[in-house]
Amino acid sequence: RGQKEAADGAAVDAMRTMLDSVNIRGTIVIGEGERDEAPMLYIGEQVGCATTPCVDIAVDPLEGTNLVAKGLPNSIAVLAVAESGRLLHAPDIYMHKIAVGPAAVGCIDIDAPIKDNLQAIAKATDRLVNDLTVVVLDRPRHAEMIREIRQAGARIKLITDGDVAPAVAAAIPDSGVDMLLGIGGAPEGVLAAAALKCLGGEMQARFWPENEEQTARAQAMGVRDIRAILTHEDLVHGNDVIFAATGITDGDLLRGVRYQGIKARTHSLVMRSKTGTVRFIEAIHRLDLKPVLKDLLARQE
Repeated sequence: RGQKEAADGAAVDAMRTMLDSVNIRGTIVIGEGERDEAPMLYIGEQVGCATTPCVDIAVDPLEGTNLVAKGLPNSIAVLAVAESGRLLHAPDIYMHKIAVGPAAVGCIDIDAPIKDNLQAIAKATDRLVNDLTVVVLDRPRHAEMIREIRQAGARIKLITDGDVAPAVAAAIPDSGVDMLLGIGGAPEGVLAAAALKCLGGEMQARFWPENEEQTARAQAMGVRDIRAILTHEDLVHGNDVIFAATGITDGDLLRGVRYQGIKARTHSLVMRSKTGTVRFIEAIHRLDLKPVLKDLLARQE
């Protein structure tokens, strides 16, 4: 319907309502912005209906607002949960990222030439560079990067929005994605790192501020060296991380929501690093039998 703000508002409202039904004492560390910018799911907000366990939560209720508004694929609702203090408190600025799956762990270097990274990944996976596919956001800032990838011989999958799902796909066998590369949102980088920790993949990153104001904001949130390389452990540390994503529109990783009268069918991915368990869950929801959902739908109408 072309209403990306309305879609985002509905997603925030729904996620906030459901988080309040969970037996946790959660703190939003990555969310919709500062308290004066967002009425719900703002950074520092307390969620849940219990006093323990105490956890940090990173959320993106609607990754790909433009995708939903335009009826395009690969929009998801996503969150990550870890013990308090285990998720990087990333400011809402850009971040340069490189992400790969388990087979290529230890082979990437964010400062190395793109050709060298591709050759290392190809060697680790026993393939040719020509067989590799790299996901890159279709932005003018990536023009030189795109040229170097193609010159090296790899394929490119350009995306218009949302780089969490492609980072996850890089660590899932037979997804058709071998690496995520480029400059995108820093909060999304932490969410992707949480998923990769569950899947055994790897991410390296570096903040990419556009001005001094963004640098100062990052420093106020505890970033000591804005140009430092962030390893996977810098982004998400600890051995117990939970990642969950649900498809909103159909995508490469998850199918979107389907409505069937009073029923809704969803397709989700839920993972936990402590156990290494990866679950793809298909659920059918009776909306008329869930009071929380009934109230939520009534408010949105």
